[in-house]
Amino acid sequence: MTASNVTASNVKPVLIIGGSGVVGRRAVKALRDLHPELPVRIGARDMTKAAALAKDIGHAEAVRVDLERDDLGLAPDAAFSAVVVLLKDDSLRSMKYAQDHRLPYVSFSDFAFDIGPAVGRYIQRPKDSAVLLLGNFLGGTAALSTLHFAREFKKVHAISLSGIFDEEDVGGPAASGDMARLQKSVPSPLILKDGKFIWASNEEDATRTFQGVDGTSWKGHAYPLLDVATLAASTGASTVRLDMAVRPASRRAPGKGPGHELIIEIEGELPDGTVTRVRHALVDGDVHSGLSGRGVALAVERLVGLKGGAPVAPGLYSPEGILDPAYVVERLRHWGTLVERA
Repeated sequence: MTASNVTASNVKPVLIIGGSGVVGRRAVKALRDLHPELPVRIGARDMTKAAALAKDIGHAEAVRVDLERDDLGLAPDAAFSAVVVLLKDDSLRSMKYAQDHRLPYVSFSDFAFDIGPAVGRYIQRPKDSAVLLLGNFLGGTAALSTLHFAREFKKVHAISLSGIFDEEDVGGPAASGDMARLQKSVPSPLILKDGKFIWASNEEDATRTFQGVDGTSWKGHAYPLLDVATLAASTGASTVRLDMAVRPASRRAPGKGPGHELIIEIEGELPDGTVTRVRHALVDGDVHSGLSGRGVALAVERLVGLKGGAPVAPGLYSPEGILDPAYVVERLRHWGTLVERA
């Protein structure tokens, strides 16, 4: 298919493994908002929950997925346009399935220290699939928003991303599993400091105090998502870090639910030679899985060729390699996220 004749109605179903989870539900609903006719297959173990979601969004079916089998337990004649995995598949059978069927593949649950096996599998079969490593903060929307704001600079020196989450915004079982894996496997987060990548093992490197939208000071802790590596590579900045803080429910604004905010700080040189620092904020009233799910939806839309050109060719990608930052910010605003220069 060419870019001119790819429409949601003639694209094969998108298989979303973990599609009935906290992020998955939001991803499939965002996809449905973007493309009402796009067929979706919700891969899950809890078929009752998946079937209910499929009925709710329409043009969808629940399918049972078994990650212990090479064929994922799917019918031999099953046909898809992409495979999206929203949980940790330690076996990478889902990736092998996508490669065997020459399908785009999205890996959502890999921290910076997790990507070695997926990269190794890609290296062995580089011409089979478009492999998107989407283990970025908020489904890549944080990094893409940062790149959009960075366009005003001639040279970027430093980037700091700071997330504030409500204590009740804990995600689902997959998120809890990720947190347990993080605490057990690699307690030191990745940061780029003065041009050198380090695993921050001391308090000084691993924590940072920053200000929220309303001026409140928060102590955040660095987090080992892929944003540090991808933003460093795409901007040339010598310092990049991502920190997160937890807001007690008692400190919510009156009448507000467990929303979240992202502060993006960029320091660099403007075209006229001025060195300055700017702050932007994304404020969203949903739990953080909302923006994560929207990031997944935007990635799928691009991978299968429903926006921005023909389907993405085989290769190894991070979100900024396939998505236009300006379009992502536009869609976030459309979905109700407050995007402002602070």
